[in-house]
Amino acid sequence: MSDVARDGLSVAEPVGQGAWWMDPALLVREDFELVWGLLDSAPDAQARLVAAVYRASAHLHHDASPMARRQLLALDAARYGHRELAARITAVPVDGVDPARWGVEWATADQVDSRFRYAMTGWKVPSVATAVVDGRAVAVGPSWSGGDNGTALRVWDLMTGEQIGEPLVGHDGLVRAVATAAMNARPVAITGSEDGTARVWDLFGHRQIGEPMAGHDGWVLSVSTALVDGRLVAVTGGTDHTARVWDLGTGQQIGVPLVGHSHWVAAVATAVVNGRPVAVTGSWDATIRLWDLGTGVQVGDPLTGHTDQVLAVATAVVDGRPVAVTGSNDKTAMMWDLTIGEPVGDPLTGHSHKVGSVATTTMNGRPIALTGGGDATARMWDLTTGEQLGDPLTGHTDQVGAVASADVDGIPVAVTAGAVAGTDHTVRTWSLRERRRSATPSDGHSGTVLAVSTAMVGGRAVAVTGSGDDTARVWDLATGERVGAALTGHIGGVNKVATGTVDGRPVAVTGGQDALRLWDLTTGDLIGGPLTDPDGPTIARAMAMVDGRLLAVTSGGHRSGRPMRVWDLATREPIGEFPAGRRRGYADKVIAVTLGQLGGRPVAVTGADDRTVRVWDATTGRQLGEPLIDHDCSVRAVAMATVEGRPIVIIGSDDKTARTADLSTGRQIGESLCGHNDVVCTVALGTVDGRPVAVTGSWDATVRVWDTMTGEQIGEKLTFPAMVNAVAVTPDGRLAVGFGTELAILASR
Repeated sequence: MSDVARDGLSVAEPVGQGAWWMDPALLVREDFELVWGLLDSAPDAQARLVAAVYRASAHLHHDASPMARRQLLALDAARYGHRELAARITAVPVDGVDPARWGVEWATADQVDSRFRYAMTGWKVPSVATAVVDGRAVAVGPSWSGGDNGTALRVWDLMTGEQIGEPLVGHDGLVRAVATAAMNARPVAITGSEDGTARVWDLFGHRQIGEPMAGHDGWVLSVSTALVDGRLVAVTGGTDHTARVWDLGTGQQIGVPLVGHSHWVAAVATAVVNGRPVAVTGSWDATIRLWDLGTGVQVGDPLTGHTDQVLAVATAVVDGRPVAVTGSNDKTAMMWDLTIGEPVGDPLTGHSHKVGSVATTTMNGRPIALTGGGDATARMWDLTTGEQLGDPLTGHTDQVGAVASADVDGIPVAVTAGAVAGTDHTVRTWSLRERRRSATPSDGHSGTVLAVSTAMVGGRAVAVTGSGDDTARVWDLATGERVGAALTGHIGGVNKVATGTVDGRPVAVTGGQDALRLWDLTTGDLIGGPLTDPDGPTIARAMAMVDGRLLAVTSGGHRSGRPMRVWDLATREPIGEFPAGRRRGYADKVIAVTLGQLGGRPVAVTGADDRTVRVWDATTGRQLGEPLIDHDCSVRAVAMATVEGRPIVIIGSDDKTARTADLSTGRQIGESLCGHNDVVCTVALGTVDGRPVAVTGSWDATVRVWDTMTGEQIGEKLTFPAMVNAVAVTPDGRLAVGFGTELAILASR
């Protein structure tokens, strides 16, 4: 018998294939392939929600140990509001080990989506297309990760997420664009590259067809296909401001280049207008142009309406008329009637960042568009009405750079890829059967969580987070609810947050690239105006309570030559300064700064690219003692606290280790803290269950907790579905972890 509870509802039923959603142990311990095969059999809303919990990190479950899978499932259950299910999952013993040391109390849910099906991870994919190969729906895309240096094309099975065959290689430069077609009844892909060529690939035989198509004087940025007088042709757009037409049977260019744009031709699509095949090109010159593919002549005047670069074009038929849908850097998509050359309706608005990709398809006989945005969402639009369909697809942790559609085992899906310029290196699939996601959004961040701190406000414990979306937000640590409105006003992200008291009031100080801002945590109001340095830029480097004073450190940037300045935030006046870089005694730029107290005086501790940590008197600017600990790589993160009466600093490095040192002696404590397999980018010190701990977070998407004095790891490593950029220990001994755009609170069990 197995019990499962959701929000107070308990059910007891024999566990078997028909009741898999009732058994947390099955989800944790059973083989991935077995569980994956059961998910589509979910018979009701409760079972479908459990399936969504499993799918949320299924791309990680595939290769995860039961211990890591247990923690991820508990986290995702909490993100979906299944707190009791999260607790039951945490209680499942694995590998003969007692239940997990760390339990998930709550997590935000802005980036989970019940429509999400699977992710292929580890790939930077600037363009994606879909096809059917040997009866299987596949995604095809150039990969900018791995040993091929971005010159290869990869094929993934959209049902399993597995790569099919070896990468298709041949280009001498990064592959920028891909399209698919059927040539001689065989599925083919056409790629465009920075080497100035386009190439054709047999997706069934997994080989290149013919010679490269060369002619562009620059990169090939976009590719599409069409039938012209019975011939399959490709249309390519490039940085040479032209589009070109190619016979895919012979590999020869047809006619002369299509000349008219005054900037890069970033997007190409094809359509049939008045019985004639045409190419539709979008350019960084903010215009769209139509070209008769039979004659090579431009059709009509350029289509104007976007106020910035046109980045994407797709075509469709709406009410019997050919249309183009374009995406732009102006944050909108627009629909155009290609017969008359006029926009249709109002711009499609909703994205809060550029619309960098567009695809079209049909659902239930209605034409729809899919758009991918720099706001980390994809959106679906009814092209008949111009209305957005349902909620945005959320789950990417950075810009969405490519979208496509496919049918996978009878399920209409969207395929999305994280933008090359971002940090989300996944290709994801989404079911389009449902329009709404079942998780309740927490009105959280839309950008990466970069900083977290905690405080007590009116007897209530809160967390304050800072994000790349230019806001800070306050959370009730007991319930996970947002407290008050977002703290806004910053430009360039909020990468530093601290809490403390000023004149007896609980306050938060936030900083980024523009200024320091002080907030009354009781009212949510800004205290005074932004604090800026009269000598130039005011970049926040560290903030902390030191001996009853809320202090901050700012700099003017790595190349300014200005020293770092220490501020008393109660008086809003500088109290000292110390060297900031190469010109003032450092071998290289300072990356990490923390504040604390040593020998009764305020000090700043800095870590730099020269692999050292240095201690400075915050008021006199004098360096105290010799540099500490010579890491093997740059120092990425530092934190300071008094532990058992000793001033301790923890140091995270690009060498994938962390180290602790006693500042009173300048000596390292014990061995290095090893286990992470990527940069240790965030560190914290605190107390858990009366035991001093150090916490390390890494770009490897894990968090580890260590006994500060012995270096022993406490409990299992904590795995997250996105990169960890912020950690903190609450006053009552819980862990606050910022991963991707989300926040999670974990407690020792």
